Amino acid sequence: MLRLNQIIICSVVAFLFWALATLFVHTLPGSLYGMRGNIGFVTSIPVALLSVWLVCRLARLEGNQILSGCLFVMADAMLYDAIALRWFPTLYATDDQTCRLASAWLLWGYGISAWGALLLGLWRERAARA
Repeated sequence: MLRLNQIIICSVVAFLFWALATLFVHTLPGSLYGMRGNIGFVTSIPVALLSVWLVCRLARLEGNQILSGCLFVMADAMLYDAIALRWFPTLYATDDQTCRLASAWLLWGYGISAWGALLLGLWRERAARA
């Protein structure tokens, strides 16, 4: 279970991650199209894994807290994305195509982050038992 200070840290980190991703999409919408978009998907893998590591580090998550802490961050950020995409889509872009591509990129990042958190948590748990 996460402690109150970890929940607060995770909430702040979630907002910052959401704000950075939104700023990226808003300022560089062309990076979501064509080959640049494909490269963006691939290069977001290390960014997503680095984000998992950063959450663990900042919130001082222990092995058995990694998955719940990272999923808490992702759930918060996804709620911000859902609210923004539904009621304030111009935060991301002025056209639907860019919003759809941004949504795909965001979902991809959440999926990679979830897998990264799961694997890191399992690895840390296994290392703690050894």
